[in-house]
Amino acid sequence: MTDAASSPRINSDRLWERLQAMAAHGATANGGCNRQALTDTDRAGRDLFLDWCREAGCEVRIDAIGNIFARRPGSEAEAAPVLAGSHLDTQPTGGKYDGVYGVLAGLEVIETLNDGDIHTRHPLEVVVWTNEEGCRFDTAMMGSAVWSGAMPLAEARALTDRDGHSVGDELQRIGYQGEQPAQPFPVHAAFELHIEQGPVLEAEELAIGVVTGVQHMSRHRVIIDGVATHAGPTPMAMRRDPMMALAALLPALFALATEQGPDARVTCGFVQARPGSSNTVPEQVELTVDIRHPELARYQALEAGLEAAVAAASARYQLDGRVSCFWEAPGVTFDPDCVAAVAQAVQTLGYSHRKMVSGAGHDACNLAGVVPTSMIFIPCEGGISHNEAEAITRDQAEQGANVLLLAMLERAGVAA
Repeated sequence: MTDAASSPRINSDRLWERLQAMAAHGATANGGCNRQALTDTDRAGRDLFLDWCREAGCEVRIDAIGNIFARRPGSEAEAAPVLAGSHLDTQPTGGKYDGVYGVLAGLEVIETLNDGDIHTRHPLEVVVWTNEEGCRFDTAMMGSAVWSGAMPLAEARALTDRDGHSVGDELQRIGYQGEQPAQPFPVHAAFELHIEQGPVLEAEELAIGVVTGVQHMSRHRVIIDGVATHAGPTPMAMRRDPMMALAALLPALFALATEQGPDARVTCGFVQARPGSSNTVPEQVELTVDIRHPELARYQALEAGLEAAVAAASARYQLDGRVSCFWEAPGVTFDPDCVAAVAQAVQTLGYSHRKMVSGAGHDACNLAGVVPTSMIFIPCEGGISHNEAEAITRDQAEQGANVLLLAMLERAGVAA
């Protein structure tokens, strides 16, 4: 399938209509989606996806952590499948395309092959991974982590949301606790098509990102303890105020990012003061720090720098400060054959493109440890994601899905 004139193309109208239909489940007033993992809206989105899969003639399996696999048979029944997919859950104020696009584009590949009566040697499978976002249950890429062996099933099932509901209970409640083992099976190749979630492709006016890997990343919890006291009578110089340490810490962290070059990322996305009273000096401040870098040495320098900056800021005000890492995803280099299949598809289609490393974590990070994997990016408007304003065009959706189609065909082989 290297001839541009004879290679198949996806049905853009069908893909776009399904993207909008899925977005109706959990739709927000500002045009985005709130379809968090294992909620009633997630169940509705999963049910809709399964309806489409069954209409396309797919065999559906659900594993013990709620991952969904929809298979189109190949002519070689025992051959390992070629896998495509992503996730259907969203952030609380998420967009319509993050994750969802990769799932529905995978299904569109199967629909397109059905339309053209094209059969592959290897089976094709579309997967929906459970709780990729990690916003309701505080472990990102959870379903793929369990499947790949990076996280024990029991540990994942025991995770709870802020209301005390566990993953295990919620899987059972919404009817998606499957019987299949949540563990790796042979996969010939795996692809994840995704919006870039950053501004590079749009800024360079490129259609496709050929993703060669994912940068190192981790999330850290910083807690600084002080002494609560009345805001009025206590002089500033006599306070043990953790907010003072925070005021010193933040500039140090941003300076650290600058020191490690333009690819460094430091983000403080959560800050909480306790007890949270406007006329009380806090007794404790908690914040999270997300750090990322594609180069291992610089990433490790960021980790060490965070520890040193917390220690220095705490000592300056005679406070107790500590850092703990609660999530880490080591950097990943994708499979050369899968990357080459994407590059060949882009060349065949004549789309503008560049090779790039993903700045965000994806389920493909977990898959890459156990099966040959790569990713495909398309631009998103303004590089905005995890936001109700997240947007792509119909043409961009079509181009990315066409690349996925040809890459999967190259790895699956067309049956004689």
